Amino acid sequence: MAAAAPSSAQRMSHTQFIELLRRRASCPRHGEALHAWALKSGAASHAPVANSLISFYSSLPRPLLAAAFAVFDDIPPDARDVASWNSLLNPLSRHRPLDALSRFRSMLSSSTVLPSPHSFAAAFTAAARAASATAGTAAHALACKIPSAVSNVYVCTSLLNMYSKLGVVSDARRVFDEMPQRNSFSWSTMVAGYAAEKCSEEAFDLFRLMLEECPSEKSEFVATAVLSAVSVPLGLLMGEQMHGLIVKDGLLDFVSVENSLVTMYAKAGCMGAAFHVFESSRERNSITWSAMITGYAQNGEADNAVSMFSQMHAAGFTPTEFTFVGVLNASSDLGALAVGKQAHGLMVKLGFEVQIYVKSALVDMYAKCGCIADAKEGFDQLYEVDIVLWTAMVSGHVQNGEHEEALTLYARMDKEGIIPSKSTIASGLRACAGIAALEPGKQLHTQIVKYGLGLGAPVGSALSTMYSKCGNLEDGISIFRRIPDRDVIAWNSIISGFSQNGCGNGALDLFEEMKMEGTIPDHITFINILCACSHMGLVDRGWEYFSLMTKDYGLTPRLDHYACMVDILSRAGMLKEAKDFIESITIDHGTCLWRIVLGACRSLRDFDVGAYAGERLMELGTEDSSAYILLSNIYASQRKWNDVERVRHLMRLRGVNKDPGCSWVELNSRVHVFVVGEQQHPEAENINAQLRRLAKHMKDEGYHPSSKLSFDEELGPLAESHEEDQLEWISAAYS
Repeated sequence: MAAAAPSSAQRMSHTQFIELLRRRASCPRHGEALHAWALKSGAASHAPVANSLISFYSSLPRPLLAAAFAVFDDIPPDARDVASWNSLLNPLSRHRPLDALSRFRSMLSSSTVLPSPHSFAAAFTAAARAASATAGTAAHALACKIPSAVSNVYVCTSLLNMYSKLGVVSDARRVFDEMPQRNSFSWSTMVAGYAAEKCSEEAFDLFRLMLEECPSEKSEFVATAVLSAVSVPLGLLMGEQMHGLIVKDGLLDFVSVENSLVTMYAKAGCMGAAFHVFESSRERNSITWSAMITGYAQNGEADNAVSMFSQMHAAGFTPTEFTFVGVLNASSDLGALAVGKQAHGLMVKLGFEVQIYVKSALVDMYAKCGCIADAKEGFDQLYEVDIVLWTAMVSGHVQNGEHEEALTLYARMDKEGIIPSKSTIASGLRACAGIAALEPGKQLHTQIVKYGLGLGAPVGSALSTMYSKCGNLEDGISIFRRIPDRDVIAWNSIISGFSQNGCGNGALDLFEEMKMEGTIPDHITFINILCACSHMGLVDRGWEYFSLMTKDYGLTPRLDHYACMVDILSRAGMLKEAKDFIESITIDHGTCLWRIVLGACRSLRDFDVGAYAGERLMELGTEDSSAYILLSNIYASQRKWNDVERVRHLMRLRGVNKDPGCSWVELNSRVHVFVVGEQQHPEAENINAQLRRLAKHMKDEGYHPSSKLSFDEELGPLAESHEEDQLEWISAAYS
């Protein structure tokens, strides 16, 4: 049998043994049988046979390096030749680079053998993989003493690769310029070194030099290296020129080149061109699909990314880990939880969930889709949590209104010594702004100074917003004035701060200053300006700004802008005009506009418009409990008890419940949250005792709870329930 080891009676030359072992290299069982014969016959002590055994064990799909070590160590030291060392060094440089460097040093200490060019190539590869600049430069210095090494194109290319992987591209270029001869791998390695350091112009200039000196070296390897180098937002022109040359030279037949073209156009933001290359590709693979999906996700076309993922799956292609990262990022941007969960299930099936960058994208997706519990579960399972994940979790809590949890998580991160990024700080500041927690916000401000994060985007805007929403306009405007290159987000933050703190004139003045600086306002800007006009009762000026956004800036009014205009009219007592304005709006505005009018009717005692607005809300099926209560109070004020009972019955029938009151207070850098009907605060017993004392004191002073909301008439059946509401309000206000 050809695969069987020869018997002891059979004779086999070393050459025959080596050839037979080479032919059976993919079968460990046959190789081990041949090894057994070599040991029994004594052939294993001969260097050529031992070297072939070392190569056999090292080149298996799952290398048996321990067996290779054993064979090497069994060779008598004086019988080891340079091939013996190289047989061990080459596989070690790929799989265990530190061991390779250790063995290379042992080889140098041996007095019986000198390193060959292949020895140096292995040492350079190991130094690159181990990121050991010291070992790499030492091996380079020794190679310079051996002419056969520094003149070998294979060795010099390995040296180029080492310096490029170590990030010392200037030294790599020096080696490249001194090479006596170069091949396509040398050129592509040097270009790839520039690409890794984002030196697109240097890479392109080097490629043009190659076309001048040796145009015959053009290959798919060089083309993909150049395309990788110019895959930056400002590299589009160079990429387009490269595309033309690729078509001319017929390199589009290589799928790796097509994939690089798709990636290049995607990173330049030209998804139309990327899709054209994708469509014309004759041999798409999973990388081609992944490049498109990732490109769409990174360029804000999340819906196209999700659609492309579905098409890829339907076409029978297996997603890679990069595909999953792209589709999870797209799901995050869309808030498409269902898509994210489907991708998660497929990811588990294919075994990609354990990879750190995939799991990071998964945590980010669940956090941004509002599934904080799922995000936290994945977050807690990670042993190495980077700042991106911490930021995703803090930001996820903020986006879901869990500001206290966000600050607690940030404090945990700080305690573990994790240095925050600008995005982490900005999310923490938004949490502080959400609950008006000034002291924690000031602590974050000190960290901005401590870590030298500056006031650029997004930190400056978030810090200015935090101070403004905490009522500290002086510090808010001070931070704003120090923000470099203020964008529309920074302007919106400070204008909103002035508007919400009752400084409407200041908000309008800032808007005029913004226009003078040449910053173009957006939809958010006009919402803030219209709110300022509403607070000051500036009806005519509000109409001017409402018209200005369409006339001068081409911005189509959204629901928020219509709501601001209704609020302006309602606050000014122009309820009939507000009613007519709402009925003239063509977009679907749901219930929010009628809710604004109903609230204003409560204060202005306009029973007719109030009842009309309330009934419209009932028709639309509102789930806002206050709308039912306000409409009931209007009918009670008019002594229409049948209508009162009808509204309250409708409220019960639809299962609408009154939202409990909630308040919070910051004391000694700690935020205390109180919800009506809950007794979860650790000092609840003492607080209740103080409330009873306060209620008794109020009663002794002659206070009697009013049974009226905004109308002077008796509320009849609502009086008792409203007294309970007032007691709830007292509790919330006291806490």
